[in-house]
Amino acid sequence: MIATATQCVYDIKIKSLQGNPIDLGLFKGKKILFVNVASKCGFTPQYRELQELQDTYKESLVVVGVPCNQFGSQEPGSANDIQEFCEVNYGVSFLMTEKIDIKGDTQHPLYAWLTKKSLNGKQNSNVRWNFQKYLIDENGDFLNYYFSITKPLSSRITKYLK
Repeated sequence: MIATATQCVYDIKIKSLQGNPIDLGLFKGKKILFVNVASKCGFTPQYRELQELQDTYKESLVVVGVPCNQFGSQEPGSANDIQEFCEVNYGVSFLMTEKIDIKGDTQHPLYAWLTKKSLNGKQNSNVRWNFQKYLIDENGDFLNYYFSITKPLSSRITKYLK
């Protein structure tokens, strides 16, 4: 499936870590923070703050973790490995998608939409490393993105949630 300029983020198809379809349209009315995650990265402790962000702003925000193994092969595990690691080590209960490619020729349509101005209507970006974050508003419009060094509870993100 290829993302198109007429496509809304809510129309993009992606599966959960367990392989079930996720209807992004169910999140209309809430902001969505998409984060490409990895279990063996120096930024992996951000899982804890991502969970805290989800818990604190659950009425207005959905955090979506998107496992990817394209940066330093830091997410080599299976879906079960990823889920167990996140639950046991960080108490993660926020939504996790299937493991996808977020760049290159096999880029998933979600990340095509997030990184291409021609699709999101706002700006181009390149995903530089694990734990880069993309914030979408409650109407499905692109708000902003943040490099890995921006912590999930940073005021740069939370200012949109208050």
